[in-house]
Amino acid sequence: MTQSLSFCLDLNKLNDLAENQWKSYAEAEPFPHIVIDNFLPESVLDEILEEFPKPGQINWRQFDAEAEKKLASTSELQMGEATRFLLYQLNSSVFLKFLEKLTGISGIIPDPYFHGGGLHQIEKGGFLKMHVDFNKHKGLGLDRRLNLLIYLNKNWQEEYGGHFEMWDAEMTHCFKKVLPIFNRCVIFSTSDFSYHGHPDPLTCPEGMTRKSLALYYYTNGRPPEEVSDTHSTVFQARPGDNLNSKPAPVPLKTLLKKFLPPILFDLRNAIKHKS
Repeated sequence: MTQSLSFCLDLNKLNDLAENQWKSYAEAEPFPHIVIDNFLPESVLDEILEEFPKPGQINWRQFDAEAEKKLASTSELQMGEATRFLLYQLNSSVFLKFLEKLTGISGIIPDPYFHGGGLHQIEKGGFLKMHVDFNKHKGLGLDRRLNLLIYLNKNWQEEYGGHFEMWDAEMTHCFKKVLPIFNRCVIFSTSDFSYHGHPDPLTCPEGMTRKSLALYYYTNGRPPEEVSDTHSTVFQARPGDNLNSKPAPVPLKTLLKKFLPPILFDLRNAIKHKS
């Protein structure tokens, strides 16, 4: 059994991280998230990187449209042994308990089908425009609540681009850009207002790609203020972008603040806090 096929999650590290970072996660702007460097033992990700399929090596699902240009895996059978074993650990009860403690979301359910997740790869010139994710699992009918991304890009330079961007709910400005470097993990809460993506085309050298692992987590039900309706992925233009997209849905809190008199808005918040 190779090193990657032993349990590679450091439970003490995860517990300490959740204990120390749950408040920062909840208060992060523009939506709850955390960026974790050196997330896993490098030797584990080295094996995964070694078996990561190249463009054209497997039957990738190809997205080549105005809003996204990327490659995505479609089956566990396309993944190597070390990759599958790591993904199984990230869907384990041990890891789900860590996610619940970190995010404050109870009853987290993994996706054994890796619907929309698994291996992602973007070649030079590729992009993923700003968007909010589909909010219901197509097969299970569960509510999508969390995304976890692990980047596998060694020697990735700032000028290559591919930054993971997080924007405000009204899509007026970018709050944070995250460079997708090797062994960096991003965990964030998804709702109808958590706009994210990497909207600018990659400028990395030919033959180099932006590689990542993606896992999505669900619950049976969710707070009503997090959704506007059931939908697939919804893309949204940044200011100045030429992109055919629907207007960004506006959070209920923003609408109430805009149209209710200030005294009624403050009263509503006071009642909600008291309850």
